[in-house]
Amino acid sequence: MKETCIGKKSSNEDVVESSSQVLRNKNRKCRDIVFLVIFIAFWIAMIVNSSFAFNKGNPLRLTYGLDYKGNVCGNRHADPDLRELELQYWLNPNQVYESGLKSSEFKLKNARSICLMECPIPSDDALNWVCDYPEGEIRISVDDWIDRNYDYFEYLTPAMRNSSLQLQGPCYPVIFPSVNVHWSCQFIARASNMSLKHWEQMGGAHIVEDIRIDKDIHRYINSRTAVLKRYVADVGKSWPVLIVCGGILPLLLSITWLLMIQFCVAGMPWITIVVFDILIISATMFFYLKAGWIGNNAITPIIGEHDPYVHISGREQNHLHAIAVLMTAVMIIAVLSSIAIARRILMATSVLKASSDVN
Repeated sequence: MKETCIGKKSSNEDVVESSSQVLRNKNRKCRDIVFLVIFIAFWIAMIVNSSFAFNKGNPLRLTYGLDYKGNVCGNRHADPDLRELELQYWLNPNQVYESGLKSSEFKLKNARSICLMECPIPSDDALNWVCDYPEGEIRISVDDWIDRNYDYFEYLTPAMRNSSLQLQGPCYPVIFPSVNVHWSCQFIARASNMSLKHWEQMGGAHIVEDIRIDKDIHRYINSRTAVLKRYVADVGKSWPVLIVCGGILPLLLSITWLLMIQFCVAGMPWITIVVFDILIISATMFFYLKAGWIGNNAITPIIGEHDPYVHISGREQNHLHAIAVLMTAVMIIAVLSSIAIARRILMATSVLKASSDVN
């Protein structure tokens, strides 16, 4: 049987003590100068990049589209003034169709688009026109152009009219209805028979009726990049809510919780658990509402009034469905955990009572 010597250091303790002594005596200065230079250069570049973003950037670009001139819709400093014209509208439906062909190199972002106040809709008894910004030989103001529903076809010269009938501008026919989807006018591939008839009687160029004009704009609006831009824009718009709900409100609630401990010690553990469960259940029901699983208050990508028979899906809706499922799992786990730790809650109650008595 082995005997142990009391008061004698083991060999392992000697090694640890000698190692710590070496570390204390060792010069531990940083000699990685190259990494330090790279780190400093990185932060200088970040500061320069951020300054350019603040000075030259336009937050409206996260929400609104661009016209063919490169102006951001809704920008009051653009030429012309677009402060009230927030919706991007593609003038030529044939260009939209061409951009959706797999064999075509033409992209939707290169199609001719302008900014409007509302998405145009075809007329039941006439042919509506949407004309380009009034410039050059067109002697009307932008305000008059808006009041005329963007139509100055009657002022065009014969050459301009013939050019418009060939879908080369400055005026373009409104053949397809469109709806405001995330501040862009998405075509609905259902041509107006009356408008198309008037267009053909005037000798207009052939307009392709195909589901691609609907799908290509939807794909453009619903791309991952566009969705990410909208999320960032939403965060930028809701910063006051984030400050209140993420900073001020939690501070006030924590102070209230501490004050309630002084007056309601026995019930605080149960109150905390019940309030937490109620909040989890309420948040889950909120996502159910916005996902459209309960009631008629679902989030839709269509902005403003529209035909109730028009249904357009978006990535945000899929994200809401996923979050609703996740919150359902969190809610079930939270409620079951609350039931499972009932005995520990009773122990916590007794501990709080004892601590309050000591104070």
